[in-house]
Amino acid sequence: MPPATRTDDELLAATDVAVLLRYGLTHDAFRTALFGDGAIAAAVTLDRLGVVPRSLSFVAKIVRAGGLRYAVELPEPLPSREASELLRDWLETAAQVAEGPEAEGRVARWLDTVAEIAGLRRAARARARGDDTP
Repeated sequence: MPPATRTDDELLAATDVAVLLRYGLTHDAFRTALFGDGAIAAAVTLDRLGVVPRSLSFVAKIVRAGGLRYAVELPEPLPSREASELLRDWLETAAQVAEGPEAEGRVARWLDTVAEIAGLRRAARARARGDDTP
């Protein structure tokens, strides 16, 4: 019997986003992986938890305005508890290695990238259903 195949979504959902954040924020060589596979993996994971893209964009604005540490301390940065805990873990990892406004700006841009990818996924599903609203 052939081995069970996993979809791209399943493979990406298994990606350790925290590790990609840790290395992608501190080593230029890993930045492409963070903004590529890392952002896609985060979008897939959060999309599966029902997070809407505008929630992620809002957190990105909070990071820009109040800083990463402030965003980590938010009681519920996303509408659901499970998604909030996951995002808080990622933000905490980022806060441990991101030093200064440039690094915090990079985290905010990454969150915007995740939001954009999640929005594209929702739009593609809506088109597949024949629906105009994601």
